[in-house]
Amino acid sequence: MEMDGFDRLPDPVILQIFDLVSDTKTLIRCLAVSKRFNSLVPHTDSLVLTVDRVISSDSDSDSDDDVSNLLASAFRYILKSLHSLVCPKPNNNNNPTRTRIPNCPAQILRCFHRVKRLAIDLPSGDLRLEKGTVLKWRAEFGKTLRTCVILGFRSVGETPSQVTAGAEPDLTGGLKVRVVWTISALIAASARHYLLKEVVREQSGLECLVLRDREAEGTVVMEKEGLRECREEGEEFADEDEGLDRCRTRVPSVRMRMRHVPRLELKGGLWVEGATLVVVRPSLVGGGGDMAVEDGELALRAFGNGLYGEVAQKLLKARSYLLEMNSF
Repeated sequence: MEMDGFDRLPDPVILQIFDLVSDTKTLIRCLAVSKRFNSLVPHTDSLVLTVDRVISSDSDSDSDDDVSNLLASAFRYILKSLHSLVCPKPNNNNNPTRTRIPNCPAQILRCFHRVKRLAIDLPSGDLRLEKGTVLKWRAEFGKTLRTCVILGFRSVGETPSQVTAGAEPDLTGGLKVRVVWTISALIAASARHYLLKEVVREQSGLECLVLRDREAEGTVVMEKEGLRECREEGEEFADEDEGLDRCRTRVPSVRMRMRHVPRLELKGGLWVEGATLVVVRPSLVGGGGDMAVEDGELALRAFGNGLYGEVAQKLLKARSYLLEMNSF
């Protein structure tokens, strides 16, 4: 009987192939191919999990809730404290007999035992912005927020917007918009981080974890040290999240270095209106070293060298303002 091609390959080579495949759904299907595949697939160490809808395994919401519902709940919590938004109390379904859909990332990944690198792709971004507005962010977490870099602008085009002669810019209104952008990004990041906690606890071998969305709006990153910190402080997480409707990680008191330029001209003749760069760090982190250089490194890591990277690099040359915000 002729031997199958895969039978000639040693286990390490097949595992390398599985790592290159990386797609979690495809690999789960491979479990049913053969006994050998069934024994090797769980040892894959590099995975990409694409999800259409996410439910935390300890969520008390209906199975129709998704990440947007969690963010909306968190956003209402913050805005109520500012007395700028009044929303009705969400209806909680306390029926203990309802069936939970196993679409929690931690549940999907339980058949994998040696994951080192994991990327989770969400179906869409979390923020609902004005038409034409662009907001990008990248947040690094351990037990809680470590850094967050936020880039936003109102529009981009080949010609600058017309400014009425003699009109004065609405500095107060513009600042309010930029603060709302910052708070929105921090809430989105903390909600995504909350969804990762169970994955971190169960996948003890993780060395790098990335949660992103297909619209490339925002990214949460946890590196090896942050993952270790998160596991060690797992019990404390539960205590801190009480009072936040169990929907997100608490954002610590932060210091925000904000830079804003009303109009930027980019290479190729493009114009960006209302460009803003915000670098957020916890207030307790020491401020040693050249903060401008450190901001530049974070911005490069977050936005690269494309259009967004060019906007960020130009903004880094602008005057910065330091703002502080209490924990929420």
